[in-house]
Amino acid sequence: MIAFVEWIHEQIVLLNDFVWTYILIAILIALGVYFSIRSRFVQVTAVRETLRLLVEKEEGDSEGKKGVSSFQAFCISTASRVGTGNLAGVAIAISLGGPGAVFWMWVMAIFGAASGFIESTLAQIFKERDGSAFRGGPAYYMEKALNARWLGIVFAILITFSFGFVFNAVQVNTMSSAFQGSFGWDPLLIGIVLAIMLALTIFGGVKRIGQVSSFIVPIMATGYILLAVYVIVMNFTAIPSVFALIIEHAFGFKEAAAGGIGTAIMMGIKRGLFSNEAGMGSAPNAAATASVSHPVKQGMIQSLGVFVDTLLVCSATAFIILFSGVHTSGNYDGIQLTQQALASQVGDWANGFIGLAIFLFAFSSLIGNYYYGQSNIEFISGKGRHTRIWMLIYRLIVLAMVILGSVAKVSLVWDMADLFMGFMALINLIVIALIGKYALAALKDYREQRKRGLDPVFTADRIPGLKHAECWEVKSN
Repeated sequence: MIAFVEWIHEQIVLLNDFVWTYILIAILIALGVYFSIRSRFVQVTAVRETLRLLVEKEEGDSEGKKGVSSFQAFCISTASRVGTGNLAGVAIAISLGGPGAVFWMWVMAIFGAASGFIESTLAQIFKERDGSAFRGGPAYYMEKALNARWLGIVFAILITFSFGFVFNAVQVNTMSSAFQGSFGWDPLLIGIVLAIMLALTIFGGVKRIGQVSSFIVPIMATGYILLAVYVIVMNFTAIPSVFALIIEHAFGFKEAAAGGIGTAIMMGIKRGLFSNEAGMGSAPNAAATASVSHPVKQGMIQSLGVFVDTLLVCSATAFIILFSGVHTSGNYDGIQLTQQALASQVGDWANGFIGLAIFLFAFSSLIGNYYYGQSNIEFISGKGRHTRIWMLIYRLIVLAMVILGSVAKVSLVWDMADLFMGFMALINLIVIALIGKYALAALKDYREQRKRGLDPVFTADRIPGLKHAECWEVKSN
């Protein structure tokens, strides 16, 4: 049995290398550049407008019903984005790809945010009503824009397994490893406690998920960034040398001769995508839940989420590690590398802080990841009488995976996560390349209304040829 599992693991690694090295990286970069140019770098030029939208209060939709707010939708997606990948994933990228991997994480974030804008705007355009709220995502726009429900079902299955099951196992795996190393706690006990806490949240519906996420996310992200700022200030004179180290390893001749640039690029993009999810097709599920007057508003807000995740939180981890120099010893990997690096900067109490950060990061990700699966289970089952049964089964499996993830083999869990993420991203990127024109047309409409001093309001007839955008259709009297 052990030999069979090891053989399966080997096949997963080989398939991962093929998908990522020869296919996915090229598509990610090409589409990121393409959408950046076509949108006139909306992810950069609209940052000020995006910050305004983040705190904007919507008056409700045309039927007077309130869904999830823009900020809550942002927090649901950020809850999934900002997870243990920001601590453990960055450490893995540096230990395997060198400091140069950080540079390629930045590149992925800047160009990937454009793809993030497109996919989230599409999710808003093709969302559908779910009682007093909304739901949507790639599966929904695959069915409505491409008339390919079969493809939507394939994607829905992939994202449900990826986020609801595999990625949640990754989050708990990292957390249990950190707590076992810092406090000697039993990983299985940690998994059981997390499963109970998650159950109390997910049985409350999307609004409770949004409420819990909007409470946890600002606290965890702000606390971690403030600590990183303290470390950066304490190492202020070393900042130029760290930047030089990152650039040197990203483009250095020594790394090119040894094939290190390829490893740095692959690890930077892979770990960056795992963290910020730009173009993967996950964040649109959260974007669709928001009640806004124009789809572009959520597109902008979700593109900001990519920057918050990578340029702020991931960079914070990278600088802490590179300031410490612990990564050169080769004695630590993953979350232990981050723990030791922070401890070298602020003292042994850092182990406790990282434990708390990991707990908040992991739990928030469990919530966001769970919702992505829920939205897609609802897509597959529709509104039939069996939906509640399927949802109960899904929730029980999610809770079981949380417990299983606490004691699973680390490398196998991460490699499975990479494989599922690769297939998800591949399908979604091809689709948004085909229908991204609708998001670009919506952006043009938004900019035209803003130029006239209006608060942009969208209706389906503002984009010629747009069909199946039921939530935006003008209601006849």
